[in-house]
Amino acid sequence: MTREEIVAAIDEEISRLEKVRELLRSSSGGKFSGIGNHSSAKKKRFLSPEARQRIAAAQKRRWAKQKKEATAPKK
Repeated sequence: MTREEIVAAIDEEISRLEKVRELLRSSSGGKFSGIGNHSSAKKKRFLSPEARQRIAAAQKRRWAKQKKEATAPKK
């Protein structure tokens, strides 16, 4: 490939990518119209204090199990 052919191929790829970007950004882009639209983002979900306590207790049990297995004599 010559240098000019490489540059032409790169320009062609850039043009193709710019078209794809415009399709993704447009609000009436058909199949991809919802992509990049932050107004329809899901609300952040919050955990109750009880759920946080349950998760913390479960994690502490996992850590204790790992520590116990790490200090146990190997056979």
